[in-house]
Amino acid sequence: MQNEIVNTDEIVSTKIHPLEPLNATEITDSVNVLRSSKQLSSTIRFISVALKEPPKNLVHQYKATGKNEAKRQSFFVLYNPETREVYEAVVDIEDKTISSWKVLSGVQPTLSIDEQMACEQAVLNSDLFKEAVKEYGITDTNLVMVDIWSAGYYGHVEEKNMRLTRPLCFVRTDATDNGYARPIEGLRPVVNIDTMEVIRVENYGHIPLPPDPGNYAADRMENFRTDIKPLEITQPEGPSFTVNGYQVSWQKWDFVIGFNAREGLTLHDLSYQDNGEKRSILYRTSLSEMVVPYGDPTPTQNRKNAFDTGEYGMGTCANSLELGCDCLGYIKYFDAFMTDSKGNLVTVKNAICMHEEDYGILWKHTDRRLGKPEVRRSRRLVVSSVSTVENYEYGFFWYLYQDGNIQLEIKLTGILSLAAYPANTKPKYGNLVAPQLYAPNHQHFFSVRCDFDLDGTNNSVYEVNVVPEEAGEHNPYENGFYAKATLLENELQARANLNLETSRYWKIVNPNKKNHLGEAVGYKFMAGDNCIPFASKNAWWRKRAGFVENHVWVTPYQENELFAAGDYPNQSHGGDGLIGWTEKNRSITDTDIVFWYTMGHTHIPRPEDYPVMPAAYIGFLLKPVGFFKENPANDVPPSPVKMETKGGSCCH
Repeated sequence: MQNEIVNTDEIVSTKIHPLEPLNATEITDSVNVLRSSKQLSSTIRFISVALKEPPKNLVHQYKATGKNEAKRQSFFVLYNPETREVYEAVVDIEDKTISSWKVLSGVQPTLSIDEQMACEQAVLNSDLFKEAVKEYGITDTNLVMVDIWSAGYYGHVEEKNMRLTRPLCFVRTDATDNGYARPIEGLRPVVNIDTMEVIRVENYGHIPLPPDPGNYAADRMENFRTDIKPLEITQPEGPSFTVNGYQVSWQKWDFVIGFNAREGLTLHDLSYQDNGEKRSILYRTSLSEMVVPYGDPTPTQNRKNAFDTGEYGMGTCANSLELGCDCLGYIKYFDAFMTDSKGNLVTVKNAICMHEEDYGILWKHTDRRLGKPEVRRSRRLVVSSVSTVENYEYGFFWYLYQDGNIQLEIKLTGILSLAAYPANTKPKYGNLVAPQLYAPNHQHFFSVRCDFDLDGTNNSVYEVNVVPEEAGEHNPYENGFYAKATLLENELQARANLNLETSRYWKIVNPNKKNHLGEAVGYKFMAGDNCIPFASKNAWWRKRAGFVENHVWVTPYQENELFAAGDYPNQSHGGDGLIGWTEKNRSITDTDIVFWYTMGHTHIPRPEDYPVMPAAYIGFLLKPVGFFKENPANDVPPSPVKMETKGGSCCH
């Protein structure tokens, strides 16, 4: 049963959880309602569609009684390039009516995949561009690659009045080689994507194309390793999880998988069975926003930054995952549904992968007096999705553990954003990865939104710092230290950064639910690797990405506060999202709270990151602290004893 797909279709019921994502029929029906009711013109672009999530109280009612009074609704963002207006529409799916229609001006929605494809063709067909690339010896643009980069906002009039992109261009030597190895440095076409017109090609000086091919695909490799033996993952009795639609149960965990064009993979209604009680932990969690700023101030490179969630859509860029490659073992796949810019249904097969994997020792102790070891192996459930945003890949991996831990790990891979560089010189703002080929320094910042319902909706957050005890008679050897917890009472107080000197962490608690020791039940937020932005606070990208100013934010729950840089970061002027909301300085104690975490990865490129980059990892861990009476994994049974095999005996 190595690399098999588990078939759970036979146990899918008609009882849909209120937070399950829209299915294909619901999307098609909703599009038809919009078209018939609003008589949409053929120029209208469908930017995104997602489940309009019902009010929390109706979801909680469903969980308590099984009675679902929440309407299934779809939320659309549409764009009219003729009037430059954005429309937000809510469709009642069962009633086939439009319950809400809002017209917005002065904002730019996410770039649709169709727009990006049309923009590439506009550049390739442009006489301005064809003339400009002749300087590079390119007379046929059929081998040119055009990566669509959002234009951002830098205070110029055209950025206020046009929907723009500023692509980066590369050229292949043949139809299937690694085009990124040959950047057309010095040229930046500027495209009005309302009209799909190249309005100019900026020329910052000719730099010759790099000489080496930089290929990495399997059909281009001449020699592969020959010493790798098969590694098989087998589950002869099938997986330990059960699936009902997009509802999942695995050991003591229950949750709902979601997906939408903007955020990609989302998790909902996450709970843990504790001695027969279903205890809620997270109501909803997702990647809220991300930004990738580059650190090269030279003319071709200095406007490079990308809000990959708000400008491109992480779900829109999702891969169809492949068995045995992206996921290994006994797999359950989930499809994702959305539309193209014409409103036609788009199905991403296998957009989400779920499987179990061994994770080493869960716990162990050997009593030397009895000579009897007790050991349990750890197993974790993996829910993952991978998105390709032009040159980069981002893998999002949620892990659930038997001891109540929850982990997010983001894996960064793909191809560096590359530039040509003059021969016999070395760059200041990055590193050479091949002759005359340069990768600029850059950073990746991710904002993750964690809507806690920890044993109920009313929660509080403590900032905890480990501090040394003062010297004195009570601390004669001056070895004492303790954890000092500070209740965060309002939004401005909650803005904070990591602090290595105090081993700072955060504790989310329910002050109304006490454990057997009389303390509030809680979960501990433990950060992984992180960084701070190196660009000036005056940098335009940083004004638009206010969420990078702090690692941690806490807000009171508001259903319309979902995106850390605001609803429409594309060409925005800044000040939206977390940086603006938290200025209200609302109370965050004993209420429904949302915990936001900004994590950053600073990438100083190296030759080993080329031609394709080994995965880098970033993430965080949520760990129960006083939530359970004791180790919740005490009841994990011992693994079967294995017979001794060639090469040694079975390891505990």
